Amino acid sequence: MSQVPVTLPAPGETLRLLAVHAHPDDESSKGAASTAMYVDSGVEVLVVSCTGGERGDILNANLDLGGLSIGEVRRLEMQEAARILGIQHRWLGFEDSGYPDGDPKPPLPEGSFADLPLDVVSAPLVEIVREFRPHVITTYDENGGYPHPDHIRTHEVAMQAWHLAADANHESDLEPWAPAKLYYHHGFSYERVLALHEACLELGIESPYKAWLEGWDRDETAASRVTARIHCADWFHVRDAALKAHATQIDPDGNWFAIPREVQMERWPTEDYELALSRIGDIVSEDDLFFGLRGE
Repeated sequence: MSQVPVTLPAPGETLRLLAVHAHPDDESSKGAASTAMYVDSGVEVLVVSCTGGERGDILNANLDLGGLSIGEVRRLEMQEAARILGIQHRWLGFEDSGYPDGDPKPPLPEGSFADLPLDVVSAPLVEIVREFRPHVITTYDENGGYPHPDHIRTHEVAMQAWHLAADANHESDLEPWAPAKLYYHHGFSYERVLALHEACLELGIESPYKAWLEGWDRDETAASRVTARIHCADWFHVRDAALKAHATQIDPDGNWFAIPREVQMERWPTEDYELALSRIGDIVSEDDLFFGLRGE
C-alpha cells in the first residue's frame, strides 16, 4: 500500500466524525451522548449502518408493527433517531446476518453481511470515507463489542476502509483520504456495568446487570484499554430519546431505563473509547476524540 499523508484540519475548518455501526439502534446505544455533544459543538457527524436489522428480534412486546415488516419499521426508526441526534445517515446496503443460535451454530444466511467476502462489503465504506473525509472514525473492537457476526464484520470493514481509503493505489474516482484517528467503543466495561449495578442496589430497584455480572468472564486488562473518556452527561437525555426511537429494540418501560438519569450522570458521566489507530502519534489519555486536531 502507498498511504497518503494525513491532512490536519485547517483553522476554522469543520471537524468530521464517521461512526460505523452494524445495525440501526447501535448508534443510539453506543456513543449517542458524545455524538449529540459533538453535533451541538459544530462537528459534522455521519453514521453508517452496515445492515438494515432485518433479522433482529422484536424486543418490545407491546409494539404493533402496523402491518409493516420489521425491516421497514427499523428504517423508520433509524430516520427518527437520526433526526433526534442531528446526524447524517447512510445505509451501507447489506442484509442483517442474524445472531446464530445453537451448538453447533448454523451457517450464516447466504449473501448476508457477515457471509459475503470482506472486499465486497468494505468497498462502499471505502468510498464513503473518501467522499465524507472524516478526521475521526469510531467503530467496534475485534470482538465486535459482543460476538454478533455483524459486529465483528463491522470491525473488519472499518479497519479495511481505514487502510484502503488512504491507499493511493486503490482504484476509485475519489481522491484518497487518510483519517487521523480511529476509536473503539467501550461502553460496557466491567467498571461501568458494576457502578450502575451498585446504583440499582442502593436505590432498591431491580438491576438489569445482575446476571450479566455473575456470568462475566472478566478480562483484567479490559479497563486499561480505555484511553478517552468523553464527559457528555448533559446529553444523556438525547441518547435516551434516540434509543427509544428504536421501539422494536427497547421497551421504554423496561428496567434499562429504571436508573434515574441524574444518578447515571453522577455515577458514570462519560462515554468511553479506545484509541486503536492514529496517524498523529500515540496519545495516552484524552477527554476529546478530536484532541490533536484542534491546533493544539
